[in-house]
Amino acid sequence: MDYACRLDGAQIICTLTSDRDLSAPIFCFSGMSPMTATEGGERLRGKGSFTEVALPDLKAGQPHDVVVEYTHGHRATNRAWLPLGPYLRTRDEVIDLPYQPLGCVPPALPDLGPFDGLPLVPQPQNWVPSGGTVVVTGVQCADKALNAVADLATRRGWRFDGRFPVKIATADMDLDAYQLEITPNSIHITAGSYGGRFYAGITLLTLMQAGRLPCGVITDAPRFGWRGQHLDTARHYYQPRTILDFLDLMALLKLNRFHWHFADDEAFRLQIDSYPELWRKTEICGEGHLLPALFAGAIEAGGSYSKDTARAIIAHAAALNIEVMPEIEAPAHAITITQVFPDTRDPGDNGPETSVQGYQGNCVNPAMPKTWEVLKAIAKEVGALFPFGHLHLGCDELPKDTWMGSPKARALMAEEGLETTQDLQGWTIAKLAGIVARNGQRPAAWEEAAQGSNGGIGHGAILFSWTGQGPGLEAARAGYDVVMTPAQHVYLDMAHSADPDDWGASWAAFISLADTIDWDPVPDPALADKIIGVQGTFWSEFTTEDNQIWPMLMPRILGVAVKAWQINDIHADDLARLAVSYRAIWPVETPL
Repeated sequence: MDYACRLDGAQIICTLTSDRDLSAPIFCFSGMSPMTATEGGERLRGKGSFTEVALPDLKAGQPHDVVVEYTHGHRATNRAWLPLGPYLRTRDEVIDLPYQPLGCVPPALPDLGPFDGLPLVPQPQNWVPSGGTVVVTGVQCADKALNAVADLATRRGWRFDGRFPVKIATADMDLDAYQLEITPNSIHITAGSYGGRFYAGITLLTLMQAGRLPCGVITDAPRFGWRGQHLDTARHYYQPRTILDFLDLMALLKLNRFHWHFADDEAFRLQIDSYPELWRKTEICGEGHLLPALFAGAIEAGGSYSKDTARAIIAHAAALNIEVMPEIEAPAHAITITQVFPDTRDPGDNGPETSVQGYQGNCVNPAMPKTWEVLKAIAKEVGALFPFGHLHLGCDELPKDTWMGSPKARALMAEEGLETTQDLQGWTIAKLAGIVARNGQRPAAWEEAAQGSNGGIGHGAILFSWTGQGPGLEAARAGYDVVMTPAQHVYLDMAHSADPDDWGASWAAFISLADTIDWDPVPDPALADKIIGVQGTFWSEFTTEDNQIWPMLMPRILGVAVKAWQINDIHADDLARLAVSYRAIWPVETPL
């Protein structure tokens, strides 16, 4: 079976050439969002972005074109939007089509010459050179934080541990702040915390990769306490080794919050004990499973993370001064829950709501007792596993008019004095946040959790502003702590450019390296005490192999690190110069 696929404007032309006669085959595939056939076949059904197209009988050796297009207002932009994991289903067999996942081609960086300063991202607050340099091939690591840096260096194939003297002093300094003095005979680190000593070591390690160490004094501290990076492991199952490498990259850039998104419509990937059927029935997607092969480069794909694996990831992160925040999804993005537990939905609900990803029935119903039984158990067990004490509850992209066709939800709304979908969402997420708070964790959620007549989630929650900065500013004015993660600047799953040969999403923007720093996390100085951080985000709808993430993250994650740590701005050209040196530090073609 030969298969080829290409973009032609808004259309995608798939050419199938069978090596034998096939009767009434069905063309199956997924994409970035729902699709339909406009020529050469007829759409039968779909679930989310998964689509089945009935084809006419195929004759051996005769090419047949199927033309497909995106619905829901989306338009194919580049190679990432071509059908994922295509195959044919006949009455007798399933035929894998020769899909070749290509991924992103690393964008060329301009040759702008050397950077005039320390080759560090993020840049330190202050650098006072004293003149001269010193050759240091390894430093004394008689300190837990420096030992963690040495372990990271070993994993990267570098050397950090050695004989050059290091003297460590303790002082009353801000969290993660440090002073690093490099002299011809010794190195002096002053810090008041593990994080400060660790980041002094990271600075040393990075400078050592450039050759001789410059003598002088670095005084440094982060702008924000929350310096995050999100990874969606629900749409694509990443091997634990990849997640550990991901954390190492974060640590090299002084990022300290890992937002672990392991639950969504497509899968629940943490092996919880309270409801094992939740992950067992959704960890693998594909032909013959509860959910079809969504966002996969194969007919069947997936996996799940044991609690021991989660603990290993948490411990690895802790050594790198990174806290791990898990996310569960409610009330939307929950089709895994509604499929496994149908009684989280009102059987009398006749509403037509459909999510932006094309799912129907992907919201749990707050009027159903089973909903609270399941959510309480998940929140308690997941929250207890992660020592950071923060639990992200989701609360994004609720479909329009959700619950409006549910008699049970309508009755609950009348009882509670609620009028709109957003009112009921606010009531629901506030109730769940109260459960989380009583469990001893701080709730967090996406920006939509501030909606509703009751003021939204409450309970001291942290909100993540993703559609732009506006909702985050409004939430900050309402008293919420806010992390800025605007899709137009730090959604690293977006394509780098408008080139059809590029790779990635495009609904928010095309994001170049320069775009990652072309914004101000605190545009209203009056809200400086409420905007507590910056976070990058990576969704995995088009990721079919683990190694596809590195050229998407690098070098743009450098911009996330700059906005999260630096108080002073950096010019885009200087960031490009620094990115060249970081290509040698983290080569995207050969991750560990």
